Amino acid sequence: MACPHLESISLSPPTAAQSVYREDCTQCFDSIDDPTGLDVCLQCFNGGCTGVKTHSQLHHSKRDHPLALNIRRTRKQIVRDEPPAKMTKLAISAETEADRYDVHTSAKCLSCDTEIDLFNPKIAPVIDGIMKANTFSRQEEVKAWEQELSTCEHTLMLQQHESRKIESGDLGHCSKCELKENLWLCLECGNLGCGRAQFGGVGGNSHGLAHANESSHGVAVKLGSITPEGTADVYCYKCDDERVDNDLAPHLAHWGIILSDQVKTEKSLTEMQIEQNLRWEFAMTTEDGKELQPIFGPGLTGLKNLGNSCYLASILQCLFALEPFQDRYNRPGAELPNVPDPAQDLETQLCKIGDGLLSGRYSKPDPEVVSSDSSAIHHQRGLAPSMFKHLIGRGHAEFSTMRQQDSFELLQHLIKLITRTQHPAPLSDPTQPLRFILEQRLQCLSCKKVRYSSNEQDSIFIDVPLEKLPSVEGEGERYKEVTLKQCLDNLTASEVVELTCAGCGSKDGFTKRSLFKTFPGTLVVNARKMAIENWVPRKVDVPVIIGEGPFSLDAYMSHGHQPDEILLPEENTAAAPAFVPNQAALEGLMAMGFPKNRCDKALHATGNNDMNAALEWIMMRMDDPSIDEPFVLPCTSGSTAEVDPQKIEQVCNMGFSVPQARKALKETGSDVERAIDWIFNHMDDQGDYGDDAPDLAESAEPKEKKEAGNADLPANFELHSIVCHKGSSIHAGHYVAFIRKIIDTQIPKWVLFNDEKVVEAGDIEEMKKTAYVYFFNRVH
Repeated sequence: MACPHLESISLSPPTAAQSVYREDCTQCFDSIDDPTGLDVCLQCFNGGCTGVKTHSQLHHSKRDHPLALNIRRTRKQIVRDEPPAKMTKLAISAETEADRYDVHTSAKCLSCDTEIDLFNPKIAPVIDGIMKANTFSRQEEVKAWEQELSTCEHTLMLQQHESRKIESGDLGHCSKCELKENLWLCLECGNLGCGRAQFGGVGGNSHGLAHANESSHGVAVKLGSITPEGTADVYCYKCDDERVDNDLAPHLAHWGIILSDQVKTEKSLTEMQIEQNLRWEFAMTTEDGKELQPIFGPGLTGLKNLGNSCYLASILQCLFALEPFQDRYNRPGAELPNVPDPAQDLETQLCKIGDGLLSGRYSKPDPEVVSSDSSAIHHQRGLAPSMFKHLIGRGHAEFSTMRQQDSFELLQHLIKLITRTQHPAPLSDPTQPLRFILEQRLQCLSCKKVRYSSNEQDSIFIDVPLEKLPSVEGEGERYKEVTLKQCLDNLTASEVVELTCAGCGSKDGFTKRSLFKTFPGTLVVNARKMAIENWVPRKVDVPVIIGEGPFSLDAYMSHGHQPDEILLPEENTAAAPAFVPNQAALEGLMAMGFPKNRCDKALHATGNNDMNAALEWIMMRMDDPSIDEPFVLPCTSGSTAEVDPQKIEQVCNMGFSVPQARKALKETGSDVERAIDWIFNHMDDQGDYGDDAPDLAESAEPKEKKEAGNADLPANFELHSIVCHKGSSIHAGHYVAFIRKIIDTQIPKWVLFNDEKVVEAGDIEEMKKTAYVYFFNRVH
């Protein structure tokens, strides 16, 4: 009997704009490599698992999409009965999926529980489209690089000299030396010049750059990077940056190079950058040279590097090692949200990460992932968080790219996204235990009157003192070790600031000191180990000594307003701009020597929560003559201008009310991202109910907001996990996580999470030098 659903349902192949989830399930990490494979919906191309979780059946029942293509992949068993053919030209060992795997497909109707002929004319073109489409992860990777790289006036206005055929392959070589690889073709005149010497042993004498300087020709393409699909490394020497050439095919054809005939034979700049970052190796061996043994089990699951994604993996490992995140997002048996596209739902993807990292289902040796050691130790395959990375990076200038990013900036971004999502009772916001109150005390040097102000935070910055040690032959740059106590003492020390007293009018200034009013359940500390050289920040490795066991923060507790202290009169803020700079970020910038006015401008322009972004904003405008003009925030409060309903809807989609959205958009000039930030910083404001509904504002009961953190003493904390970083810049190098775990005994041990490799840590001395973000848990 024929399946009635096949005839009644309209089907069409996926378009280039549609996502095809044919690698792993959108709701868990089961994949096409599992014994029962993955079901891809023939109507919406959702990927659903067919194993323990049966998300394929769940998708069918909720969306009434019965037709699916099952894809199952198995590793080929290759038996060689003759030696491999001799390599005749330079080539990358680019083993394709077809070389490594056998792919098995079958079509079925989940309603009828019947198989469908793969060659049925109605579904055959749909299946062909699914199998030929880029996977979701590959599609998003391509989008990210396309978004990041752009054209420039020099690629758009390129004028080429008289055409001729350029010798390539074995016949082509640099015009000024004999190098036959790492060759760059000047698209303007056809000159072949070798590139810069690269890491990994790639030769180069920079003759391509020399030609550009001598001739003023700007645009060149790396010959070995050209693919038949039209991608290649294009570099503009005038812009000194990578570019995209939309007319690459005709520009190459002008020099006798036909795009469809090309074979990629060399690593691209992107591939070499990723390779360089992965070369920053953390010790994976014991003191006697033996490789650290991998460990497996719940909470011991690695994350695959998607290409410069170690900053994301390290932060996720630390967050999901915290109890509030485990309780919130690892709920076996709990029903996931019923949403049209699970891959685009943050709650679903966080639960997917929680199940993947904590269940232990994916923490097992993989015969394909072998260590470099001759003992052939097998590590995990690791989970690929491509859907999660795309989702949290969507619309973000930095995290939507494929470049290395700052792990602490990502942590702040994640906290913001998670806080904005819904947490229906009995569930609670897992970022709430990270929050606390830092109280600032100002005292006039003349009249001795005081003012207290407080700021809710989810982390602190500590400046690590830098003191170089004498150089030792054979060793690199060394710095004197410091203690965490030294850093905290510096953070909470009194300092003199230049302010005019509202009480006595004195301009002698104030003493300022910041202390904890409340303490969090988990204290997040970002260690700034930055040296400024020629106005360029450079990261240095300074050992920070923390010590074993719990330590007390009682000495850093604020005592608040005392009976014998006279408070300063409140300042008239009626006409003041509705902008309060992030105190921690402001202090960090001012500690670098920048004026407060300049810091205020930078923080306002970059969202008021990221010191590094504000620093970059300042550095880019050092030559701007108006940078030190008075900071004036346009007053938009009370504006009667109409707010775009679509923007109100965008803000409301983040879980906020219409009045809140309307008020926030008015306050921020209708900038959606800043409006969401404004609500986040003004949670007590009920919003603008509009002239047509004044009664709603009167009837709205103000939400009672619980003060963040806890003021109980003693306040004892113990180091729980660390994100470490190797490299001279936070935007390059490599990130890993060290986490204290209970494995086989009740004694916690340090575990190293190095992308997909999870091992019991050996020597943890390098943690002291390379630690960048600390997570301290409060203990009793």
